[in-house]
Amino acid sequence: MSERKHSFPPVVDAHVRLLVLGSLPGERSLAERRYYAHPQNQFWRLISPAAGIDLPPLPYEARLEALLAAHIGLWDVVASATRPGSTDAAMRDIEGHDVAGLTATLPDLRAIAFNGGTALRHGLKQLGAAAARYEIVALPSSSPLHTVGVDAKLPAWHALSAWLTEAN
Repeated sequence: MSERKHSFPPVVDAHVRLLVLGSLPGERSLAERRYYAHPQNQFWRLISPAAGIDLPPLPYEARLEALLAAHIGLWDVVASATRPGSTDAAMRDIEGHDVAGLTATLPDLRAIAFNGGTALRHGLKQLGAAAARYEIVALPSSSPLHTVGVDAKLPAWHALSAWLTEAN
């Protein structure tokens, strides 16, 4: 029987303009209690251009601070699930987060980006009618299981910077 896995608290403040939502942290991230801890996960490399800072060399807490300074928030759509290993396809008995409730507390929020298809499917259901208030962005997954190279994923991730400027 698979163990029940639980997500982390959101990384947000009142100035978040862009919220990036994943599905559920993988085994390595859960073990280390850090978002995107697996060294082969491309998240930190992919979000760096939008954040305007090279995040991978920074200590974890400094990465989170840099995201917030760039007005980027981070969370997952799945609060908990039963799952062997780290693959989204193996998740069962999914309990979602209150994504709509969180977004209602973010007065500057302009866009919600979903890191991969599973996050998009579950997140849109959780947002319901609230999704119409935001720009919704489907991103190619940063997971090493999504075998498209980082160079092919980068343009979609780099485009996130459009929602971080004052003009938007």
